[in-house]
Amino acid sequence: MMRMMMKVNIPVDAGNAGARSGALGTKVQQILAELKPEAAYFVAEDGQRTGFLFFDMNDSSQLPAVAEPWFLAFNASITITPAMTPQDLSQAVPSIAAAVEKYGNR
Repeated sequence: MMRMMMKVNIPVDAGNAGARSGALGTKVQQILAELKPEAAYFVAEDGQRTGFLFFDMNDSSQLPAVAEPWFLAFNASITITPAMTPQDLSQAVPSIAAAVEKYGNR
């Protein structure tokens, strides 16, 4: 299982249409209920409604199930990136040290 961070950008026109129809909040809540993120934060970024969602993904085949609801509901653009907790980073220290040993000496 891998923790992922998904950034969702909802275009202004699509977000405004959803807000006017009353569907914006309902659809976001429905998508979040299906995704079950461990954390979700919403901000305004570059003039767009933007969400940062942190969730676990077992397999890359889950990508359509994660992305398509945002595409279809809001014409959103998304970015998905692997993410680490402080505990994950602690476990990665040996790999970092090995890379420094192998490639860090110039």
